[in-house]
Amino acid sequence: MEALKMLISSMELGSQEEVLRALEKEGFKLTQATLSRDLKQLKVAKAASMNGKYVYVLPNDTMYKRITKPQSAMEMLQSSGFVSINFSMNMGVIKTRPGYASSIAYNIDASDIPQILGTIAGDDTILIVIKEGVAHDEVIEALSTVIPNIR
Repeated sequence: MEALKMLISSMELGSQEEVLRALEKEGFKLTQATLSRDLKQLKVAKAASMNGKYVYVLPNDTMYKRITKPQSAMEMLQSSGFVSINFSMNMGVIKTRPGYASSIAYNIDASDIPQILGTIAGDDTILIVIKEGVAHDEVIEALSTVIPNIR
């Protein structure tokens, strides 16, 4: 299974035949039925790659997070997406619900908060770089204009 995960995550494989050939090159001999069962067990899906070809992809953690506690569209619109904030020296890490980080980071950057030099956002995490000498409480106070439920 680990070899299968490695191949799917590192190659653009669009059919079971391509996967079987790639596994065979690595020294694994599987039947199509076994491969099909393994793909199902790993929850492998097909998605469009950069060139438009449909290829196998592994599910990622954020996909699992999204379905653990489903919310209605109205609940999602009312939520800022903020989960937590933690600091280490002049950096802060903001955790958000999956999919919210980039919009919150955009709002932080657009607010020109003088205590914050900039942000980098992923899917559910934002790294904020804080000016030297700024207290963490001051950062939280400044961020409360962008993230009302940060306190």
